[in-house]
Amino acid sequence: MKTCVAVVLMSLLSLGLSAPLSGCDSLVKPITVSSEDMLGKWLYIGGSSDLPGSRSLGHLMTSVWLDITATSQSNILNIIQTQRIFSKCSSLIYNVTFENSTMLIEQPFYLKEVYLTTDCSDCLVAHEKIVSGKDTFTSLLLFSRRQSVSSAAVETLKKQAECLQMPSPIMINTDYEICPDNIPPSEGISALNSLSEAKTGHRVAKLLDAFFDMFVN
Repeated sequence: MKTCVAVVLMSLLSLGLSAPLSGCDSLVKPITVSSEDMLGKWLYIGGSSDLPGSRSLGHLMTSVWLDITATSQSNILNIIQTQRIFSKCSSLIYNVTFENSTMLIEQPFYLKEVYLTTDCSDCLVAHEKIVSGKDTFTSLLLFSRRQSVSSAAVETLKKQAECLQMPSPIMINTDYEICPDNIPPSEGISALNSLSEAKTGHRVAKLLDAFFDMFVN
């Protein structure tokens, strides 16, 4: 999501990770992003995460987009996240705090999102830390104003994932139909929190992740 999209979107098993590349400092150093830069529609291109079940979701999800708008409070942004899964579209809505080039959610779980460099002039690379109870997860997400990006932008994302010792990102097929923007959204934070707190399902989710990695793509 740009944002919480991350909580719902990607997850990877920590298998077969290689050593970080040389020159990683510049690739994973946070950049300055203004609240004005964040506004508008962002299409999800691909990403990596260790949130259990997110990798399976990454294979099943055929499109995701975010619409970020300002609110009456200068440090609060409103996000509508719309996704297509199994040919069905759904939408979530939530508010986030945005200050000093950082997006924050503090309750009912903690999410901190900063932004990394990219070769794409109209793209956004989000690096997220998510804390739910005693569990901490990490996500790396690529968004664009356009439905597809250059191979250079994808390669940079893959190098950033390697620098962060994360598995290679799952990229969405660019030949997809975007969900319409008139879907009534449901309250998003509670739904995302329920997902992150579902500890009893984490083992099953990880098995599904491994299954998809083995037999999909």
